[in-house]
Amino acid sequence: MTRSALFDVDGTLTDTNYLHVTAWWEALRQGGHTVAMTEVHDAIGLGSDDLLARLLGEDRDREQDAHLSDAHSTLYATCFERLPALSGAGDLLRALADRGWTVVLATSASAHELEALRRALDADEAIAGATSADDMREGKPAPEPVRRAMDIAGGTAEETVFTGDSVWDMRAAVKAGVAAVGLLSGGICRSALTEAGAGETYRSPSDLLARLDTSVFARLEQAT
Repeated sequence: MTRSALFDVDGTLTDTNYLHVTAWWEALRQGGHTVAMTEVHDAIGLGSDDLLARLLGEDRDREQDAHLSDAHSTLYATCFERLPALSGAGDLLRALADRGWTVVLATSASAHELEALRRALDADEAIAGATSADDMREGKPAPEPVRRAMDIAGGTAEETVFTGDSVWDMRAAVKAGVAAVGLLSGGICRSALTEAGAGETYRSPSDLLARLDTSVFARLEQAT
């Protein structure tokens, strides 16, 4: 049997959520929109189309979407050479791979951003594959990103754990029928992640790593 450990990246394995908040805030400001950073933060983890719909409404000028998304990407790209991995992130992926888990990344980032994130993680030897926004018709909270990552791993829903930091991650996992683990490292509170479907929550990748033996990962190992 194939046990699949699927991971979101921004805010889950890399400390990049607030870089995205700042980049989106500035992109929106340049486009003539005033949006509070707290509102931007709550939307992080959505694909760009859904993020803009949440922040600007369905009746926005959609012809501006591509310009706003490109501005965000350009601003965020200035950080590519200094993107920080969260403490313990690479060790967590390596530990799971060593325990027989197939590790796949499932992110709303573009393929170009994903390359930079993987360099920051420096754990490619533990990563069996990855999906990005470029591979998706629908981003989270739709289940497609989780299901595509599951297809890469080759496991079933019963053998899969998805770990993320946002409400959108948890909702995508629930819709895909897989176990959901929430991390607080992206800045979303425990209660919000639990309400969205997280079966377990941990402070950070290093906290999850320290408690792997009592986590859903260990329980699935015992079951299979």
